[in-house]
Amino acid sequence: MKYLIVGLGNPGTEYEETRHNIGFRVVDTIAEAHGGKFSTERHGLVSTVHFKGRTLILLKPSTFMNLSGKAVRYWMDCEKVPKERILVIADDLNLPFEKIRLRGKGSDGGHNGLKDIQLILGSTVYPRLRVGIGSEFNTGRQINHVLGEWTKEEGLVIQEISIRSQKAVESFCALGLDRSMNVVNTDQ
Repeated sequence: MKYLIVGLGNPGTEYEETRHNIGFRVVDTIAEAHGGKFSTERHGLVSTVHFKGRTLILLKPSTFMNLSGKAVRYWMDCEKVPKERILVIADDLNLPFEKIRLRGKGSDGGHNGLKDIQLILGSTVYPRLRVGIGSEFNTGRQINHVLGEWTKEEGLVIQEISIRSQKAVESFCALGLDRSMNVVNTDQ
């Protein structure tokens, strides 16, 4: 059984350590844990790993955040992965830093990557893992916060958050969405 695991972020070294790229960081953590290596493919960096008899296609779109839907649709079609077996990992301003939430549907919450995916898929019903980046910024400074690098204090725990997110992805693939939501969303 195939799963498409999409970590949202922006390509380029200038975005590597920004809050907006937590999705990239999580799929990097998954690849590292399972011996995966990324290669440059159409619309992104792709790595294929295996977990408990399942094939996980890890995708870091190269289309920039606001056009993420194009890469998601291409790889869904290319690998013949149905919508219920994709999982999109994105940063979330509405969640406190360190919190993660697994959902099967919902709004884009003002996130341009999710907005584009929903537009391309024509639906708000698809699994997503939201990783809290907090909202500790002054009015009008949202873009600076999202595209800003982790603070020293945040940097000390970001690897632990990435590992918890990896475990949430693995649970989704092994146990399914509903059972995983019960574990992931209450285990914090």
